[in-house]
Amino acid sequence: MTMLLEQSFERTLDRIIAGAKEGDELEAWLFDDRARRLAAQRLLAEKGVKARLRSAYKPLLHAFLEEINLDGVQAIEISYPTHEAAPQNRFRLECYPLVALVGERPVNFIERHDDALHYDVRLSHSDGRIEDLRVFAPNHLHDDAAGEPALSPTGWIKRGGEPVGERLITDYEQVYQAALAAIAAHDWGKTEPFFEELNLRVEYPAQDEPLDYGDEVISLKEALHEDLYFSAIEFFTRKTGRAFTDRTLRPGQIVPEVVKGSGKVTLRIEERAFTTSFLPTPVQPLDEAIAPLSAEQIASELEGIGGSLFTASARSGRKVQAVHVEGADAPVMISGGQHANETTGIVGALRAARILSRRESANFTLAPGENPDGYALHQRLRQDNPRHMSHAARYTALGDDLEYRDPDNAGPLLFETAIRIEAEKRSGARLHVNLHGYPAHEWTRPLSGYIPRNFAMWTLPKGFFLIVRHHQGWDIPARKLTEAVTRRLAKLPGLLDMNARQIKLFEQHAGETGFEMINGFPCLVSLDERNRIPVTLITEYPDETIYGDAFVAGHTAQCETVLAAYEAWQEIAETLDAAPSV
Repeated sequence: MTMLLEQSFERTLDRIIAGAKEGDELEAWLFDDRARRLAAQRLLAEKGVKARLRSAYKPLLHAFLEEINLDGVQAIEISYPTHEAAPQNRFRLECYPLVALVGERPVNFIERHDDALHYDVRLSHSDGRIEDLRVFAPNHLHDDAAGEPALSPTGWIKRGGEPVGERLITDYEQVYQAALAAIAAHDWGKTEPFFEELNLRVEYPAQDEPLDYGDEVISLKEALHEDLYFSAIEFFTRKTGRAFTDRTLRPGQIVPEVVKGSGKVTLRIEERAFTTSFLPTPVQPLDEAIAPLSAEQIASELEGIGGSLFTASARSGRKVQAVHVEGADAPVMISGGQHANETTGIVGALRAARILSRRESANFTLAPGENPDGYALHQRLRQDNPRHMSHAARYTALGDDLEYRDPDNAGPLLFETAIRIEAEKRSGARLHVNLHGYPAHEWTRPLSGYIPRNFAMWTLPKGFFLIVRHHQGWDIPARKLTEAVTRRLAKLPGLLDMNARQIKLFEQHAGETGFEMINGFPCLVSLDERNRIPVTLITEYPDETIYGDAFVAGHTAQCETVLAAYEAWQEIAETLDAAPSV
């Protein structure tokens, strides 16, 4: 165990309170939850200080939640800024999910072509009165961890009614800056992986605030986890000279643990040995599971399917387990858990395989949990923050995406990917059904330009959608598959309604989805030969953070996708085998 940094930080709220004197007036924008800002305002009032403490994170949304009175308002117009250093829809995205929180009142967004960092809000009242408001959105221009210009939310303070004020570097920002500086200053050597686990533990006293729509929540802790994790990846990407779209980086397992703490702000960064076990959790009825399964139950359910078991090893020594059920049908490869924080696919795959195994002619391979090291980390992170996306659990303990390993050059670092190679060899499948998920609520990186780099399309939920990749000459089978699967999914109760609701809100805040709509489902069907198998069907269910009935609905949709794809492929395969060539 090597300690890189252990540091405490003065609370920005405490500094403001200590420095204020009777008769002062001030406005400040901070990365603190509502309860702490209000408590600080009361303490300042007791000192004779007139203060308004606002949120630097999502300032327009907080203005509507905390200050703007909508009684009698029948329509809302929001003029939002654009900036040359930010995506065009950045500030429109930043007020998500406002449209869903204002009832039936129409919201009209108007793009302003200037760099003035504020929103102009016009409220039209039912009595004909027009109310105009201005909401400041403090940001600063800087180079981020990727060395690219970024316009990021920041703290700000105005004293004595001054019109402009100045930047206030908050404790939230100081933690982030200190973490990146410590990582940059350390000698990592030249050989990947650089560590087993790089643990960044932050205690930050902020309470998550659920919003009255879907799974949406304001979480400063989650946002800091995401920014620390992906910024660390960007540092090591730069260090190794890779492109920022490259997913072959293998630094080791980066683990930000951002917890509520007791009131102090602390940061501890250390290298640790990776763990090798799983946390025990109760067994659940598979069809009615309301939360991710235990590793032990996944193994037990897999064994109960029958067929031939085969395994591979993860970096930690944990086993990747799979099964081959061999019969006369056209073979299909099924997998889940490549990204281990996407958990409905694991349950859905097991449910579908259990049904398929009852067919006398069933022919498939199943690897329900391809990334056991990531899954174990997801279990850990859920102990403190069960409703967080926990993208640190997305990749393997090597720190890479297992799909992007080159089997011909990975050598002893092939690890989890070996399970796919063996499944391909055993089955001879020409279809791979690969079950995934994505965030069920907004994904942000507030200290690095707000919108996650290379993941802009994943920032907001937009329903259950499908990505179909195919080799040259396989476009017709891929299209037939997509049509058949979406037709069957459209019959699932509530699924099309969820899609329509999420897509509508996505388009109101972000613009067009960029996807083709097929039978009510966003789809992307494209020529893509990165996969070894000719046709790959990838599911994307908004499942990161959901539980209860929502989780059941998620793995039911995943299960139905597998069954629909398997059935459709039997018919498609007959036409392929009858044709001279595909």
